[in-house]
Amino acid sequence: MAADEQPGTWLEVALNGAWTRARQPRIPVSVEEIVQEGIACVESGAAIVHAHAYDEITGGQTQDPDVYARIIDGIRNKVDAIVYPTVPAPGLGQDPGPSGMRQRFAHIEELARRGLIEWAAVDPGSANFSLYDEVIEDKPGFVYVNSEQDVRYGLSLAMRYRLHPSYAIYEPGFVRLGASLHWRASCPAPVYRFMFSSGYTFSFPPEDYALTAYLKLLDQVAPGAFWMVAGLQVDVLPMIPRVVAEGGHVRVGLEDAPWGAEKSNVEWVREAVQRIENAGGVLASAQAVRAAVNKDE
Repeated sequence: MAADEQPGTWLEVALNGAWTRARQPRIPVSVEEIVQEGIACVESGAAIVHAHAYDEITGGQTQDPDVYARIIDGIRNKVDAIVYPTVPAPGLGQDPGPSGMRQRFAHIEELARRGLIEWAAVDPGSANFSLYDEVIEDKPGFVYVNSEQDVRYGLSLAMRYRLHPSYAIYEPGFVRLGASLHWRASCPAPVYRFMFSSGYTFSFPPEDYALTAYLKLLDQVAPGAFWMVAGLQVDVLPMIPRVVAEGGHVRVGLEDAPWGAEKSNVEWVREAVQRIENAGGVLASAQAVRAAVNKDE
């Protein structure tokens, strides 16, 4: 489906991320907190909810599918939304995550087997994660590794369970590899999530020329693909007028926001809603998002 045919602007909220409250004090951590904030964000206009699960005893991340199931069921029992989990990212947060592609995607496969998810996080490439502040202090960052074998495995699950890959695009090459592997995997349509940053050195800052570059590349390798703006350590709200004009979509929330953000997840969503509507956009419901991505299925 071409961008100008898409029914409304999708709004995704990323509730917490891997940061823990040490870096982002307002994130929800317990299942109850995540569920309540997810519901509130959907009631405020979000159609898509992305969450990381936490162990409520240790305070660290967990990939336990039962914990994720409680989150997904808790939100979807009250509101209609597309709710999907993360995949462990070694180097982010306290938990380095499981090693090996099967272990890394085990919770995704189990949740898909139970029929609880519609989307799956699959990041088609690897990148250096370095903070500008730490570069100045000569503190090395880390490499966010997604081997091609991992990517292919994630896409094989997407094909088997008819999941839509949510591609985090941390560098332009992610677009090219993601498009090529999607063609090989024949899985449902991916969503290309352009990851901007003001605090990290990856990708581009949230500026107009950067979006132009991504859109030109996407038009070459995956014309008509679904895309949205997002990032880490970034505020993408000023980009919304152009995103709406170009037929794209938006993600906000405390996973993506600069650390120590004063706004809550609901406040990020409400401000995004206002800017989308001020730009002439119409918010898409979860049902409309499903209809768009599944049109050619």
